[in-house]
Amino acid sequence: MKEYQDNDQQSSRFLRRCAAPMLLLLAALVAGCGSGGSDSTFGTGSVNAVQIKLNTPADLTDVSAADYNSNVHGLITGATLKRWKDDWLTQRPAGITGKLVVLQVTAGETGYAYFQTAAPAVANTNAVIYLAASAEWVMTRSNGVISTPSLMLDGPSIDAALNKYGIDPANDMIVLAQGTASSSNVMSQGRAWFALHYWGVDAKHLAILNGGNKWQFDSGAMTAADFSTAAGSPPSLPAGTYSVKNLPVDNTTLVATVGDMLAVVPPTDTSMKGSGVFLWDARTITQFSAGQMRELNDGAAAGCGTAPYCNAASTYNYMGSFQNAGSRQGHPNGALDLNFANLLDATKGYSFKPMAQLASYMNGEVDATGYGMLNGSYKLVGAGNAYQPGDVTYVWCETTFRAMITGMASSVILGHPTRFYDGGMIEWNSLSYLSDATGNLILPANSPWRTDLKSFSRPASNMNLVATRQITDAYAQNSNALIIMDKAYKTPSAANTSAAGGGAAPANPCGG
Repeated sequence: MKEYQDNDQQSSRFLRRCAAPMLLLLAALVAGCGSGGSDSTFGTGSVNAVQIKLNTPADLTDVSAADYNSNVHGLITGATLKRWKDDWLTQRPAGITGKLVVLQVTAGETGYAYFQTAAPAVANTNAVIYLAASAEWVMTRSNGVISTPSLMLDGPSIDAALNKYGIDPANDMIVLAQGTASSSNVMSQGRAWFALHYWGVDAKHLAILNGGNKWQFDSGAMTAADFSTAAGSPPSLPAGTYSVKNLPVDNTTLVATVGDMLAVVPPTDTSMKGSGVFLWDARTITQFSAGQMRELNDGAAAGCGTAPYCNAASTYNYMGSFQNAGSRQGHPNGALDLNFANLLDATKGYSFKPMAQLASYMNGEVDATGYGMLNGSYKLVGAGNAYQPGDVTYVWCETTFRAMITGMASSVILGHPTRFYDGGMIEWNSLSYLSDATGNLILPANSPWRTDLKSFSRPASNMNLVATRQITDAYAQNSNALIIMDKAYKTPSAANTSAAGGGAAPANPCGG
């Protein structure tokens, strides 16, 4: 799956505009925050109502072992998958009582198309392999301000996926595999993980296979006998067989809305060190700088020589860094940039680099080839000047596909509290007091959602190159429409108060 077209505060015045029904909903949702007790129930008047726990970003992390072979959830290796698929009932991790379900986002390379379960495969219903394309894990949705492509699935769509593949989200182990090795397929693994975890699947029931199918053979983790030419046929169970409504957690804090971003992005492009927030742009420095800098990882001109970064040539057309016919290019204030590509090893099936190297990047250190975190002045920040212990990491790219790689490194491997700005720069750059190809302004000057006021950016050289954006409400009181909808899907009793809202919800008192 390509990133839409690429391979790869809110201010206090709005926080005060809170209608009474929304306050009632919030009170119900956060009642058990501090003590870990209940805060809402599924259903209305049910004697056996399920208690919902509202999780924070810190609750939703996973931490890898330094040796990825030791992991039984999070990032796993081919050796672990082989052990599982060959003898699942005796090898499955403690606490897992259901099936092993492997979902490949593409078929693997010739000769390594799909993993083979223990023979005879047809009879082994405890371990199944299915093809689940990346497009199945995203959809276009509105946050109340703007409609954006490639966002989080809604409730009916995630339930449809569970029943299509016969996944029991409370008991099964779900392994997400690349198939053919590529950075875009790692992104797609991440989107599937993101959707499942957001909707409540526990981290201990989710695994991301490190490296593509052929790499599992090349590395010696598997043999030729471990592969098949065909995937299984999904059972396509009746609707309602499985539902995220039966998972008693609210993990919606994984998604950061544009309102959340506006609340943490500083008014000027200054360091965020010590703020408790770490802003990580996963795109190239070419995009981050709106064409003022180039990098070899982005196919920079030969004038850069062997330097990883260099100033853009005077002849470089900065519009070359734009995506999706955007109105501008640049970055949110206070962000640091490190291209997602640095986190993967293309020579090893696009597997994640060792944990120590990922931690080094997040600490601000430079690798052997000279790549590291850069700030808004396009300077390497240096060791100790990037992520700080306890920071909440916010990740994004153009459509938050590339940021699946940075986000998984931060949250799943290193265990840092992490939120994904799902709208990404396609949304952020759109919310501007600039004209599109129709000659109309995308946002009026007095819209509270103007992200251009908290950004470094360069506008498009010609408004005729700017695609029309679907603005839902330039004066919306919040950007939480899809979050409210998703909460209501898991908590039907909250649906009426959600619909009756009208003010911006207060900041998450649980630390989200």
